[in-house]
Amino acid sequence: MPHPALSPPPPATRAALDLGPRALWFLLPGGGLLALAWVAPVSMVTPGLALLGATLIAVATLARALARRHGRARAGLHAAVAEIVAQDASACFITDADGEIGYANGAAKDQFGAVEGRTLVAAFGDQIAAPATVLYRLQNRALARGGARDDLVLRHGQMRLSVHRVGDERFLWRADNLGERGAAGRSGEAIALPMMSVSKTGTILFMNEALRRLLGGRETTLDRVFTDLPLRPGETHRVSGAQGPVNVLVVEAPLSAGRREIYLVPDARQHRVGPGEWGVLESLPVPLLRLDRAGQITMATGRARKLLNDDEAIGSHLSDQLEGLGRPVSDWLREAWDGRNLGRIETMRASRAADERFLQISLEQFHDDTGPALVAVLNDATELKSLETQFVQSQKMQAIGQLAGGVAHDFNNLLTAITGHCDLLLLRHDAGDPDFADLSQIAQNANRAASLVNQLLAFSRKQTLRPERLDLAETVSDLSHLLGRLVGERVKLEFDPGHAILPVRADKRQLEQVLMNLVVNARDAMLPEGGHIRLELENLFLDRALARDRAVVPPGDYVTIRVIDEGCGISPDHLGKVFEPFFTTKGAGKGTGLGLSMVYGIVKQSGAFIFVDSVEGSGTTFTLYFPVFSEDEPAADAAQATPEAAGDAVPAAELVPAAGPEVALPRPTHDPLSREGGIVLLVEDEAPVRAFASRALRLRGYTVLEADCAEAALKTLEDESLAVDVFVTDVIMPGMDGPTWVAEALRARPGVRVVFVSGYAEDSVSEHQARIPNSVFLPKPFSLAELTETVSRQLH
Repeated sequence: MPHPALSPPPPATRAALDLGPRALWFLLPGGGLLALAWVAPVSMVTPGLALLGATLIAVATLARALARRHGRARAGLHAAVAEIVAQDASACFITDADGEIGYANGAAKDQFGAVEGRTLVAAFGDQIAAPATVLYRLQNRALARGGARDDLVLRHGQMRLSVHRVGDERFLWRADNLGERGAAGRSGEAIALPMMSVSKTGTILFMNEALRRLLGGRETTLDRVFTDLPLRPGETHRVSGAQGPVNVLVVEAPLSAGRREIYLVPDARQHRVGPGEWGVLESLPVPLLRLDRAGQITMATGRARKLLNDDEAIGSHLSDQLEGLGRPVSDWLREAWDGRNLGRIETMRASRAADERFLQISLEQFHDDTGPALVAVLNDATELKSLETQFVQSQKMQAIGQLAGGVAHDFNNLLTAITGHCDLLLLRHDAGDPDFADLSQIAQNANRAASLVNQLLAFSRKQTLRPERLDLAETVSDLSHLLGRLVGERVKLEFDPGHAILPVRADKRQLEQVLMNLVVNARDAMLPEGGHIRLELENLFLDRALARDRAVVPPGDYVTIRVIDEGCGISPDHLGKVFEPFFTTKGAGKGTGLGLSMVYGIVKQSGAFIFVDSVEGSGTTFTLYFPVFSEDEPAADAAQATPEAAGDAVPAAELVPAAGPEVALPRPTHDPLSREGGIVLLVEDEAPVRAFASRALRLRGYTVLEADCAEAALKTLEDESLAVDVFVTDVIMPGMDGPTWVAEALRARPGVRVVFVSGYAEDSVSEHQARIPNSVFLPKPFSLAELTETVSRQLH
């Protein structure tokens, strides 16, 4: 019996197809017919043709089976998802890629009616603004990510609409009712106060009936409503009303995702608050106060009472709630009653708030059933005020830094003259002379004054650092012996060197000065009782940025230095001021207030960070963060620094506050009276400095030509027969500065050596000096020996 699939069709079918009797017929699984005509008897069919037929049958059968299986899988997935969401309390829909609803659960039918067969856009058409745009955006995000969601503002509340991809062609939508938008949402359509909900981009998502009546219909963007954008909450704006322009007071209430509710309070001259409307305003999610002529609060919304931190604000006077206006609150209210400065924003502090809270307040006039009144619109400005305070503090520190740098320059000129002439006097007096002790005291105190100037330069970050690779464990260990003697007998210094401390790059002398100042402050905080000071080193890795105290420490490897004491601590009021120059809590004559400001300047200039933590009555901890030095970075070898640049009158590391050990006088390394030859052109605008320098150089045997300005120096050099070996010149002078005139003079005299001197740091001349050959820098104040040694070194 032939296989059913190979049985020929009835004769009538064969005749209709006109294929003849010698044909091979295939009954396909879908009911179709496939005929292969032949011209030879069936017995002569080749094996290849039979194999082809069998293959076609197998492929067709497999395709049909896969299609049925895929259909059953999709139907099963569809049914499984539908079963899962069938009893869900939120409305759920299953749609195809075109948005046609194939399934809606019971909650969806209760909320939206019979929606199967309709599109999702049609179902949400009267619920949200621009539904096609919203749904298309969410569906595209679901295609890309597998799911998406958004919070939508409805006419009477909020809805969270989420969508998830189900298989390749279906989407599951879920609409969660987030409830009504507070009291304003419940009363949005009921109150006579116009209001709207607006997206972050300015699209109007909802407007109540009162606003639609005011505008004469629905609008979609703010520029179709207001004629004077941008909006300024708390101020009066003009609305394009159906009957003409209308002045309104704009009040905003923030929502999630940048959305906001905008309430339009009509101008007092155009609207009287009707009976019961103050009760509606009281429930709005915006901070509003109603004031009578005496300045007493007669109405306060819940948000206003929360900002003021006073649930009993009604009945109190506004001046009892706010402070910091800078003039009497009653004067401000009186101006508002007279119609002056209405809408102008004032920033004040809430006096009854538990924390420091600043409010922006504007006043407008109103009329209600009881007569005229003032309405105060409040906005929380605490964050804005904090940013403003940080900016002002930054500007103040910058201004003080510039002042400190200028003062340091002037002081260095004075100190150069004082120490220089003192050195000249000491050359004529030996240790047995009665005047020698007095001259030594002058020199020592001049050096102390130089230490204060260095602290000013450190704070202003205008000193020159000599960074090098440092092993902090070794550096601090060596310094701890000196610090142990410095703290005295009542205070015990403990040092924890940590384990395998990584190297850092810093100026060793300046780092020692930082630690010395911190330890001295810790010692003073524990006197007279005494106690323990701990120095701790630790390797620290930050996997993310550390943000605190208006600074951000980038992620990476650091070495921390902690200076911990058991002293009296620092009060919270003073904690934010400890790094300010001239701020001190010590008594008169016990501190300059420059120690910690110098520490702050050196640390910042070194690329490090410093933070302070303190508990009043328990102690204080200063923590320094130094970036770990990578061996791949080029390190500046301190030994390569020119002696002229490093030769300060007193090394910074040896400068300590007045309570520390005395500073030794600098001693010349050679006989200052040994004579040499050479011609020096000395250019200095400060007469006392010029007088000392010229005398010092002449004592050494140099011929000195003097000029009080750059122009005079160039005039002197016009004599081509005059041979000059060295230029010694100030950097900053009236008229042409030092580097400029030197560059001009070197065109005709390229072989002359140059010594730049300045009361500013080397940074002020470094760029110019780099372009001038054979030049060095000598910072003020300098001693007689340092000046003569530098000139001699330039000549030889």
